[in-house]
Amino acid sequence: MKVAVVGATGLVGSEILTVLAERNFPVTELIPVASEKSKGKEIEFKGKKYKVVTPSEAIALKPNVALFSAGGETSTAYAPLYAEAGITVVDNSSAWRMDPTKKLVVPEVNGNVLTAADKIIANPNCSTIQMVVVLKPLHEKYKIKRVVVSTYQSVTGTGVKAVDQLMNERAGIDGEKAYPYQIDLNVIPHIDVFQDNGYTKEEMKMIKETNKIMGDDSIRVTATTVRIPVMGGHSESVNIEFENDFDLNEVRQLLAAEEGVIVVDDPANLKYPMPKDAHGKDEVLVGRIRRDESQDKTLNLWVVADNLRKGAATNAVQIAELLNQKGLI
Repeated sequence: MKVAVVGATGLVGSEILTVLAERNFPVTELIPVASEKSKGKEIEFKGKKYKVVTPSEAIALKPNVALFSAGGETSTAYAPLYAEAGITVVDNSSAWRMDPTKKLVVPEVNGNVLTAADKIIANPNCSTIQMVVVLKPLHEKYKIKRVVVSTYQSVTGTGVKAVDQLMNERAGIDGEKAYPYQIDLNVIPHIDVFQDNGYTKEEMKMIKETNKIMGDDSIRVTATTVRIPVMGGHSESVNIEFENDFDLNEVRQLLAAEEGVIVVDDPANLKYPMPKDAHGKDEVLVGRIRRDESQDKTLNLWVVADNLRKGAATNAVQIAELLNQKGLI
């Protein structure tokens, strides 16, 4: 099993390497891929050193699967070339997510849609992934009408430059900025670029991707996405209106039984999910489970996950695991 990691030197690429090792994915040969400037650099994986190659060079090495995390431009340029060479691509950028000819996959939610014909598979947006994992069992049981989500997203979602900005500001150092404003001791209600409708691209991703992954355009979604000065995970306040009424204990049981979900919901003992608790975990944590008393058949949840793990690297590796289990790579 030859595995290429495109963007191996980046934040998510490094996390993919960690997750591949931790989950014992059957890698017989690793092909770390990055830009020309990183060519020849050595990457260590499971005690062995591998030299970084360019995206073009990696195609000739014929990996079985290529996990892309090098941005939309690289994905748009190279994913079709890999696919033409018979290499299955799992892409972590937004380049292919809303392409009607490409599958957008969260294995626990819609892994059954994958076929041998799928050579470019899109990994969803981090904030969408953690939400749909929680929505799936609830939709199956009570049928979701509408979701109102507000996010509290880690600076790691922007990348190394944003992490540096936060730590520099905290230390009183004037450095390069990833955001138009100070992020330390601040909250920025703006992730990605603004659209003509007043929403940001991140908000529209959450809306459109949820419908595509859930396979149901009748679910109405509205989102407000916010950057906060934390590292280690994204948090979400999710308000869900259902067609059918629910029992709170049954909701807890459904969520606790769902693969990849951990219920942390004990307000009497001040137990609820926080990003620092999700850091380094593959599971989605859910708590603050309560009825919305302002409206019938409506539920409030607090959902937390490590955005570099389940929100990106882990989900990509899980897609590769599923492809392998199905004999598709």
